[in-house]
Amino acid sequence: MSQMNNSQVRVIDPILTTHANGYRHQEHVGMALFPRVPVAIAGGQVLEFGKESFMQYNIRRTPGSGTKRVTFGYLGKPYALVQDALEGVVPREHLRDANVMPGIDMGRRATSNAMNIASLALEREQASIARNAANYDADHKADMSAAKWTDDANNPVTDVSTGQEAIRETTGMVANTLCLSAKAYAAARFNAKVKENFKYTSADSVTVAMLAQLFDVERVVVGRAITADSAGAFSDVWGGDAVLAYVPTSPDPNMEEPSYGYTYTMEGHPLVEKAYYDQNAKSWIYPVTYERSPVLSGMTAGYLLQGVG
Repeated sequence: MSQMNNSQVRVIDPILTTHANGYRHQEHVGMALFPRVPVAIAGGQVLEFGKESFMQYNIRRTPGSGTKRVTFGYLGKPYALVQDALEGVVPREHLRDANVMPGIDMGRRATSNAMNIASLALEREQASIARNAANYDADHKADMSAAKWTDDANNPVTDVSTGQEAIRETTGMVANTLCLSAKAYAAARFNAKVKENFKYTSADSVTVAMLAQLFDVERVVVGRAITADSAGAFSDVWGGDAVLAYVPTSPDPNMEEPSYGYTYTMEGHPLVEKAYYDQNAKSWIYPVTYERSPVLSGMTAGYLLQGVG
């Protein structure tokens, strides 16, 4: 029996996996609130950090006396990765008409289409968690349906500042990320009180960067993704909401640092397995697998502004 060569042994396509790992839909912003953290196993426990570092302790030591000790708890709610899998199809007829062999360009096209679907699924899941008022306590959410930013009588700066203070008082951190739905972004940038802050400095339209400076956050991201239901009706993934949060710039779940959330992701995912030919479909198949799970970290590091736009 002949020996398998390296190409036959290799079951993961390294070039297309790199492409899949680097794929980002420009309208998807969920990772700003739930940054990717690689994990080696499909299940575990969310790391939750309590108030130990804020407590007052008698740490004074006299000669010969014992040293005080403090125990930090790390075990939180369990999480389990879910696996999304999809196969991109490149029919043989397309290759024949293009007069090319199945190569990186056709593979990338198939991979991108599959990743677009997987990315939108993750965005919907992240938005569903972030927009669920039941995930916040009474001090970290506000129903703005009767005080929308589209009404110039209301002040977005004051509303965001209230959220900033709520996060600082309960985590010791200053929120650095504001996720605005497309409707919330439009409501904020055209709000008269917001525009008033820039009337002497700029004649241009209010931008994301200007809002970040005004709201005193490091970044403002705008969720413009839309999705369609089974009947084909479109809706905004992020609705009319805004979410203020503290998210570490370089997330490390092993550090004693609060974070709004994480997207636990299997190491090496998303990945593209080696393409294979399906004789029955007369097509080249590009399998894409994405094993991940967005979770709240359990800290009060977020503030939900419902229905501002």
